[in-house]
Amino acid sequence: MNVTGSGAEVPTSGHQRCSGASLGTTWEDVQAPVIAVDGDGLIVSANDAARSMLGRSREELVGQDSHDLLHRDSHGHAPPRTRCALRNALLAGRTQHGESEWFARGDGTLVRLAWLVAPCSPESGKAGALVLLYALDSSVSGEDRGAVPAPLTELDRLALLAETTTQLTSTLDVDEALRRLAALTVPRLADWAVIDLLTERDEVRRALVMEHKGGTLIEREDLQGPMPPVPEESPMPLSRALRGAASSLAGPATYQGSPDSGIAVEQRRLFTETGMHSAIIAPVRGLRDMLGALTLGRAQRPDAFTADDLPLLEDITRRAGLALDNARLYQRQRKVAETMQRHLLPQLPVVPGVEMTARYVPAPHASSVGGDWYDAFALTDSTHALAIGDVVGHDLDAAAGMAQVRNMLRAFAWSRPEATSSAVVTQLDEAVKHIAEVPMVTMILATLALGDNDLWRLCWTNAGHPPPLLVSHDGQARYLTDAHGLLLGTGVSTPRPDAVTVLPPGATVLFYTDGLVESPHRSIDHGLDRLRRHAASLAHRPLDSFCDLLLKQVRPGDNDDDVAMLALRTPTHA
Repeated sequence: MNVTGSGAEVPTSGHQRCSGASLGTTWEDVQAPVIAVDGDGLIVSANDAARSMLGRSREELVGQDSHDLLHRDSHGHAPPRTRCALRNALLAGRTQHGESEWFARGDGTLVRLAWLVAPCSPESGKAGALVLLYALDSSVSGEDRGAVPAPLTELDRLALLAETTTQLTSTLDVDEALRRLAALTVPRLADWAVIDLLTERDEVRRALVMEHKGGTLIEREDLQGPMPPVPEESPMPLSRALRGAASSLAGPATYQGSPDSGIAVEQRRLFTETGMHSAIIAPVRGLRDMLGALTLGRAQRPDAFTADDLPLLEDITRRAGLALDNARLYQRQRKVAETMQRHLLPQLPVVPGVEMTARYVPAPHASSVGGDWYDAFALTDSTHALAIGDVVGHDLDAAAGMAQVRNMLRAFAWSRPEATSSAVVTQLDEAVKHIAEVPMVTMILATLALGDNDLWRLCWTNAGHPPPLLVSHDGQARYLTDAHGLLLGTGVSTPRPDAVTVLPPGATVLFYTDGLVESPHRSIDHGLDRLRRHAASLAHRPLDSFCDLLLKQVRPGDNDDDVAMLALRTPTHA
């Protein structure tokens, strides 16, 4: 049984049994903070004084690894286990004393404490220890205002650079990369991080200002925003850094004289608002261009930056520059892809009496455009062509191939408005083999026309594509599996069939690509069945809501393909 000072029993496993009671002591009455740990360093109990000093409840302490939960270096990070004297003493079962160690409180702040480890031998026979903690002075503060944090060792510097590379290269989002850069350097190196970026037009934007306060990072939006242009001749540190000159030190006095530029005015304001007494500023370079500058500042920390800190910051900004360059290149490509997509996906025609809508969702891990496409256009005053297709791939090459196929299809269909869908697709297949630079294509070409009985007729041919889904107004759903032929680009010439069906009033026809139903972990039949059942349940939904809900409810969560959808609905009354 574990006994705490309040007399309450704290259940622990046999592997964790070690407490004041099992040691035959009543250490709850001890005025100093005391923590009991087992032989593995797991906390089994803590007296009121320890819980108060650490700002943590019994539930937050018991069962936790004492090193991982509490022990920190002067920068707020858990030190390596092999370099933790307290943990080594616990595991070795020896009595040992340590001074000037940092411990994390429940609110994230740090407190500097001395400690004494005393091994114990509880009744269970398993090793354990008592850890006595006591403050070196009367203050319990995360700032330790009078102390100078220990400088980084060479091993710390190498670990920081490795972490910088890992953190910054694992994201292609510029804003996220900036936040990670700030978190890597504050509070480890400074109290403030300021990142200024150059735009493609050489304008300056103060993209991020982060302050370490109360154990947390706070974004100071009031200090962010547009900046004056970079002066060509200014010798001031930030201006030089933004022009690509070497890194340098700065302080409030640097900007106290008559300002030589608008940037100098902003820098004076920055030092005044932040209270920084020392700063270090380094350029951030990409492979070809200057990207910006990183400023680290110290306000609460009493020690000033020195020239010895410059090489480390330059190593950090060199890695940051490569990561930001990649992120910017990705976002530039994404913007090109989005622009291309807007031009490739057409505006739908207005068909009197017929509702029509479409959706395109890019592949989750590719650029924002791919090989899936849809199209709808007028052939004559009374007939409209409908198409959906999928060119293999979901990148810019697939999009370019899709554009070729779609444009050729439009030309062939428009030049032969009376031809059957199969005849047009046969002509397109020949062109794909000899003209288009695409491997293979699946597609459906259909025509929609109003019949003599005032009912809409759908004629189509299918080239290896998932079948259209017809949903009646009363919720019956079936796939239009007729007229199925080979996909385009195989080099095999076989006759292509056509099929026709009369659409009842209020019917919905859905054309879609395989990204809506295909999953790497389930059969295509499972996806088709899910689509049919969900579509039937949504038969009375407005057409836009019908499509949006199908995307939400049917598209597999493990899907890595893009999705195109084209839906139409006939009028309820003929």
